[in-house]
Amino acid sequence: MLPFPNSATTVRYRCIRKGSIDPYSVQGGRKATDFHVLVMLLSLPAGIVTMGQGAHAATPVSVSTTGTGVPSGQASQSQPENVVVRIGRRPPIQVYPHANPVGQPLRMSGAENRKNGHQYDWGVFNRGNGESAGFGPVGTYGVAPWAEDWSNLRGRKNHNDPFDVLKYIPLTRSGNVWISFSGETRLRNWFETRPQLGTQKPNDSGRFAVRNLYGADLHIGSHLRFFGQLVNADAAGWGGYGYGSTYRKRLDAQQAFVEVRWNMLGARSGFMFGRQQFLDAPSYMLYARETPNVPLSWDGFRGYMVWKRVRIDGWDFVQTYDSENKMFHDTENYASRLYGFNTTWAPPDFTFMGQKGYSFVDAFYIGYKLNGAAGAIAGPGDSSVKGSNTRNNFGVRWHGVAGPIEFSVGGIWQGGVFRPAGTTLARNVSAYAINSSVGYRFSEKTLNTFAGIQTDVYSGGNSTDRTGTVGTYISPFNPQTNYLDTTTYMTASNLISFAPLVRITPFRSVSIQFKYPLFWRDSVNDPIYKSSGNYKFSGNFRGRFIGMAPQVSIAWQINTHVSWTQYASRFMTSHALNTAGGSSGTYYQSNFVFRF
Repeated sequence: MLPFPNSATTVRYRCIRKGSIDPYSVQGGRKATDFHVLVMLLSLPAGIVTMGQGAHAATPVSVSTTGTGVPSGQASQSQPENVVVRIGRRPPIQVYPHANPVGQPLRMSGAENRKNGHQYDWGVFNRGNGESAGFGPVGTYGVAPWAEDWSNLRGRKNHNDPFDVLKYIPLTRSGNVWISFSGETRLRNWFETRPQLGTQKPNDSGRFAVRNLYGADLHIGSHLRFFGQLVNADAAGWGGYGYGSTYRKRLDAQQAFVEVRWNMLGARSGFMFGRQQFLDAPSYMLYARETPNVPLSWDGFRGYMVWKRVRIDGWDFVQTYDSENKMFHDTENYASRLYGFNTTWAPPDFTFMGQKGYSFVDAFYIGYKLNGAAGAIAGPGDSSVKGSNTRNNFGVRWHGVAGPIEFSVGGIWQGGVFRPAGTTLARNVSAYAINSSVGYRFSEKTLNTFAGIQTDVYSGGNSTDRTGTVGTYISPFNPQTNYLDTTTYMTASNLISFAPLVRITPFRSVSIQFKYPLFWRDSVNDPIYKSSGNYKFSGNFRGRFIGMAPQVSIAWQINTHVSWTQYASRFMTSHALNTAGGSSGTYYQSNFVFRF
């Protein structure tokens, strides 16, 4: 984002230090320097650990610190955030690109995130992982690179990383025109013994994928910015399946937009036009398509306004047509549209169980228009019925921190109309989703443990109906990959999920999560759904219980620029599903990522 004129932030800190103990260290002497232990645990070459070790250094914070990113001498319009924080180096663990603020490895206040991370100054909306600002989570890096603010590197004394020379390059003597470069190379591999609940052959599938996302962010003063990002990707393996335009991509423009920003009616306002990522929706509803190589991108416009405790956002997009196999040939896919608006309110802070708390309330309308195969619904005999599908989602979500409790509770009613292809029939839609994540944050002395429960209900309908109301909820643009199920075998349609989870962060750079989801069908008259339609088994599945998928994930932020995450799960299908032709299977995924 571009820095706003007159938007300098004053943040008041009260540093708390107990002797010389690092506030992010773990009782028992565990610190980020214990890399020899990590090498034994994760079996990676020890030499890679030394790369970029100095990247996390930060200077002590004074009692009154002025936010970065705004030329000196400009008056501040944002309100001070009075917080009590332990100021130290930003913990390197990010679980990137996680988008659920509940259960993060370490808790970050808005003041800490602004000072130690690279998020723009959005006031109270900087809290947690910054997702509430509407541009995705942002820490040292963001899911959307254009959501990162590197203007503090205008002062050479703030350079403490070898890649800082690429993050802020002045093009004029005053430094008001500057460019920032970003990049990511990701190596990902999977192994599945019985892919897609045993319906995908051959068995024992192994896939490997690589993608590159490299971009440039040109700032012209404080009101105008141009952002562009290139993508190319490839995939291979044995017994592979599903390769297509989302895995293999010739060099093309992933994002290319212009943004104009100004102050209006006391709000920091902006308008973005062109090809862009969009993340201003609950991550259990819509996200950036993580597992494949080519993330979702949209062509259209977006406008927003941010006040002290209220923000609004509106947009109208068509999906980028990414099926072209030539270089720089992607166009607009008018068969898929996304439009709507969101309002987020930050109620007054409060005290709960003797600790301070805060929350956000989102009220939104998100509309989809889907045509052809993208708009198909399940029909009789597990067939697919193509047509025009309009879905109107009216939702609300309340999420935040109440002392040691972290929570997110939301509900969506989905209306609309489905028109089967080749007919004049119009079927109304009435579906719903209820999503919640609630947990307890233990103290730092207990390995920063978080324990909670995630529950999700997505309504089902009756696939044998040829007329009448359609009751199956759909999420065509996919929730965050690991929100429901690491294997991605389950999707947000006709599903009930109950998932206890525990996350521990034993080292400053390592976080481990254990999760045990159980899955049921909401309606026994509707099939089990996957991300590309519904499952078709050799027999008739008559039960409600689908199975359970205990899973573990390990995230190691090796240094500022290199991370390694691993996921393992055993999907255990129910007896009724096995009888119908389903099969249990083991799933493993590894991601090695370099970014700057």
